[in-house]
Amino acid sequence: GHPHTETKASVGFKAGVKDYKLTYYTPSYETKDTDILAAFRVTPQPGVPPEEAGAAVAAESSTGTWTTVWTDGLTSLDRYKGRCYHIEPVAGEESQFIAYVAYPLDLFEEGSVTNMFTSIVGNVFGFKALRALRLEDLRIPTAYTKTFQGPPHGIQVERDKLNKYGRPLLGCTIKPKLGLSAKK
Repeated sequence: GHPHTETKASVGFKAGVKDYKLTYYTPSYETKDTDILAAFRVTPQPGVPPEEAGAAVAAESSTGTWTTVWTDGLTSLDRYKGRCYHIEPVAGEESQFIAYVAYPLDLFEEGSVTNMFTSIVGNVFGFKALRALRLEDLRIPTAYTKTFQGPPHGIQVERDKLNKYGRPLLGCTIKPKLGLSAKK
């Protein structure tokens, strides 16, 4: 198009996305055992190439932000970067792609599931270059799962402590609207 017909938004949009592709779409990247791998189902806005959409997801969910405010010192820390390493079309869906993104473990707090999901899922879903985005799958490295404490002991110990056997133990409020009458 002619430069004078471009809206401010589209100019800003182009500027915002262009840099992403170079840094965050790396098809040659070999995933490591320590990477957290995420598969996103991406529907880019019309006119946005899938590589850019994938790169944008990687950027938005790791070190990049929509306005590139990060100092170069930080962005150059490659190890803190999510990267889109593979994109494939979804069979039978013309405008949908699966974007595979690898995140380095250093991005996440050890032992925090919430932190991990907030980082990966948090910012991305309000992202302008995409019409739709869904986290389809996540592979978590063994090294990272080992940092989660898990329950300190099994169900038997809990039952002994409570002296309750042969019935479910619920750590929640039972609400009648879920189908139980007050009598039950």
